[in-house]
Amino acid sequence: MGEVLQRIAACVLCTTLFCFASLKTVGALQQGGYDNKTFWAWLKRKGNMQFNRLCVFALCLALASAVTALCFSFLGVKNALLVSGLVFVLLSVGYCVAEQKYALKVPLKRTGRAVRLFAVYYLFVAVFSYLLIAILKFLAVLNGSDLYGLIAYVPFAITPICLPFLLCFANLVEGAFEKMRNKKFVERAGQVLDETQITRVAVVGSFGKTSVKNILKTILSEKFSVVETPASYNTPIGVAKTVFSPAFSGKQVLIAEMGARKAGDIAELCKMVKPDYALFTGVCEQHISTFGSEENAFKEKSEILKCGAFVVCGEGLRIRVEAAFGHPENVAFADFAAVKDIHYYATETEFSLLLGVETVKVKTPLLGCAGAENILLAATLAYKMGLTAMEIEQGIAKIAPIEHRLQLFESGGIYILDDGYNCNPRGAKEALVALSRFAGRKCVVTPGIVECGVLEEKINGELGAEIARVAPDTVILVGETLVGAVKKGYLDAGGSEKNLFSAATLDGAKSILAERIGAGDAALFLNDLPDVY
Repeated sequence: MGEVLQRIAACVLCTTLFCFASLKTVGALQQGGYDNKTFWAWLKRKGNMQFNRLCVFALCLALASAVTALCFSFLGVKNALLVSGLVFVLLSVGYCVAEQKYALKVPLKRTGRAVRLFAVYYLFVAVFSYLLIAILKFLAVLNGSDLYGLIAYVPFAITPICLPFLLCFANLVEGAFEKMRNKKFVERAGQVLDETQITRVAVVGSFGKTSVKNILKTILSEKFSVVETPASYNTPIGVAKTVFSPAFSGKQVLIAEMGARKAGDIAELCKMVKPDYALFTGVCEQHISTFGSEENAFKEKSEILKCGAFVVCGEGLRIRVEAAFGHPENVAFADFAAVKDIHYYATETEFSLLLGVETVKVKTPLLGCAGAENILLAATLAYKMGLTAMEIEQGIAKIAPIEHRLQLFESGGIYILDDGYNCNPRGAKEALVALSRFAGRKCVVTPGIVECGVLEEKINGELGAEIARVAPDTVILVGETLVGAVKKGYLDAGGSEKNLFSAATLDGAKSILAERIGAGDAALFLNDLPDVY
């Protein structure tokens, strides 16, 4: 009995060390939306040494444990195992400390799902480790050799190699529970919405959803009390969390951002939210990796036109919508015919906004065409919802830059355009045009654009060409995933190779940037990809 307890204690200790040593992989799985396929793509990606480090860790553990036990065998099996176990623990702790040097850009968030997944993962690692040691113990008894007793803990060293597999298996098991749990949670939220009189507004599109949502909330707040899905929450769970949050209580308007990665996502959200109004920003190549084509993406997102809501569509959608739906009465279009006297400056945008027979003068810190178009979309819907031109003008005056979406900072005379959350071709071109309006030296820092499927290489080549047209003084390509296509497009379009630099990480890019920029200059940080890309 004492020997069994000893094995259990050793198993618990090693499992704890192994699980905490692999927190980075749990974080990567979380970033990938708990999708095993995305996780494995990250793990096998060129330049990702995570699995290699686990293999080296396992080899070191096996060799150190075996050699130590054999060297101290003169002390007897139990004492030799004790010394061997101490070396095993010290190596494991050292690995955990060393892994801190390879921290994720986006740290693991301690959500309920992450905690539950970690618990299941811990259990699987513990069972796997115990089975290994139990099997070897059985072989030792069967063989009757002291050698087996001396290396009783060496099988634990196999576990690090198996950790990614155990994590994915734990994710499959825990994911089945999450699906059932989430379904009930979403159904309850839908019931709560049905019992309220709150006006519901949906925001749909391949780009600009979060920006338009925040702009619309600012304008509508001049007349109504408004709650919106926070940050980039755009799934049924995100909407449900908003409904059950303290911020929801007593509000008159709910603005729900609706995202889609596959067919059926928008229909599911519409069934839950039942929007009265909607904004459809537009469609581009974003998420072609899951939809297969831009037309499929339009077909999915245009489900918003079928839910009975009054929909304001953005620039460029008129032809597509009318070709697919004719001239539906519940659809209006906001295009640049409603904007006049527009002036784009480096640090602000000015234009006149036509609302019916009235004109609103706009001066906003939002930059470029996208800022003007997003304001136009939101103002058009606000006007339809009963706000006066004066209320809309007052709301527009309160609009602040949207975090990480072409957000302008000034520090020590240096202008920083933070477009880190932009990940679509249309927005990237707009950001480059915004950068070109600054007078000093210009710098672009980018890892490229993802989730464009078979068009990814083509789109990143076009991005490189767009960068070359702006002719920045410094171009820093970050990482290895997509920068090859960006570099080729840049050079093929006549970009200067002497101005082109590469950096493995964003911190490395910042170090290069610090040596090549000064007061009066401007730098654009275009897209900051999560670790899984």
